[in-house]
Amino acid sequence: MPPPSLRPTTVPPTYVDANRLWVDSRPRAAVQRRFEAPVLLRLGGPVAGGQALELGTGRRGTGLRLAVELFGAARVEGVELHPASVAACATAVRDLGDRVGVQAGDATALTAADASYDAVFGYHVLHHAPAWRDVVREAARVLRPGGRLYSCEMTARIVDSRPLRAVSRHPTDGDRPTPAGLAAVCSAAGLTVTGQETRFAGCWTALVATKP
Repeated sequence: MPPPSLRPTTVPPTYVDANRLWVDSRPRAAVQRRFEAPVLLRLGGPVAGGQALELGTGRRGTGLRLAVELFGAARVEGVELHPASVAACATAVRDLGDRVGVQAGDATALTAADASYDAVFGYHVLHHAPAWRDVVREAARVLRPGGRLYSCEMTARIVDSRPLRAVSRHPTDGDRPTPAGLAAVCSAAGLTVTGQETRFAGCWTALVATKP
């Protein structure tokens, strides 16, 4: 984490927290399916027959479903911080049978053993985590050699903006990922960034990083 002298001391206030209205909405799932996942697939390729993990599944389990149906993973496990979301997600992906599973857990301290997965997926999970660098380090730890981290993120440019902060609560330290910062943290965790695409004037970035 940057020293205190390099971190903002304040961020704009939040007046109404509407995070949940967007995070588990049908429009959000549509954006993930039609735009974000295809970009990640183009940058990093499929995970055909592999074992995958998704960080922060939410209630709909869209990322779990995409890992199976679009990326071709044989088995996908999900970790979700909120128990109510775990239960809702398990119901939402029940039709996928034993190809998916979801459990309560903290992405900054995964219980999985080292080198457990061929892919780790994270859709907008980092900017919700106060210790987001720890999330990246944990993803790197549980990846097998040749495994890939697939990440889509809203960046500090939008997360810490006054309009979004007004209606969406995020960690208040003002230390959210930037495109360059995310790539640097991946490199520091021992991953090689093999593809990155940043759009919307730097407000959104997609990144794929591989474990050597």
